[in-house]
Amino acid sequence: MLDWKVDVSSDWAEVRAEYGQCISFQQVAGYRPPVWPTQELPQQMHLDVIVDDLDAAEAAVLDLGATKHPHQPGTSFRVFLDPAGHPFCLCVN
Repeated sequence: MLDWKVDVSSDWAEVRAEYGQCISFQQVAGYRPPVWPTQELPQQMHLDVIVDDLDAAEAAVLDLGATKHPHQPGTSFRVFLDPAGHPFCLCVN
């Protein structure tokens, strides 16, 4: 989605931009995805990604395997779940 370089090992994954920003993920045994918007199983992290066109960005993330969450509490952003169940938002300024 971000078009950054991805390095994956058996227990770690790193997504890094050419200009240095990095997001790292650690493997968790017995992982259970969060339940949003409740806190029954809370989020471990959340990303807001700023986009120019919500409709085009939505089509792109759905094509990559995200699902649109049925609960959409705003109009300037949309909530999606990545394939592992983590919520993230596409937002316009």
